[in-house]
Formats: sequence, structure tokens, C-alpha cells
Amino acid sequence: MSSKEQIKIMMLKEHLTAKQLAEMLAKKTGKHYTHQSLLHKISLSSLRYDEIETVADILGYEIQIVKK
Repeated sequence: MSSKEQIKIMMLKEHLTAKQLAEMLAKKTGKHYTHQSLLHKISLSSLRYDEIETVADILGYEIQIVKK
């Protein structure tokens, strides 16, 4: 499953809109995020790993890397 799909699923499970998530990201990181810029990054799968980690943290998830 792609990061794009995982982020969308997490947002749905937590009942968050892109606008709400963008506001939370901006507050946590101090960087400027709009819902349009966030949706654009998600649709292009161009979020950096640290941004994905921050999104997961905000939504109460953790990322695990497990050896096959």
C-alpha cells in the first residue's frame, strides 16, 4: 500500500479533513501548510518521510520498519 493510500485511510479513520490535518501540521512543525498544498503532496506521493512521521504522530499512529 502506498503512503498516499495509508494517509488517506488514517484521515478517514480519524474523521479528519485535509484542512484540519494541514492546520495540525502547521501548528506542530511551524511550517506553512494549506489543505490544497497538503492534498497536492498526498496526491503526488511527494510528502517527505519526516512529514509522514509527523502526520502519523499527530493521528496517533507509529511507523514501524520490519525486516521481511
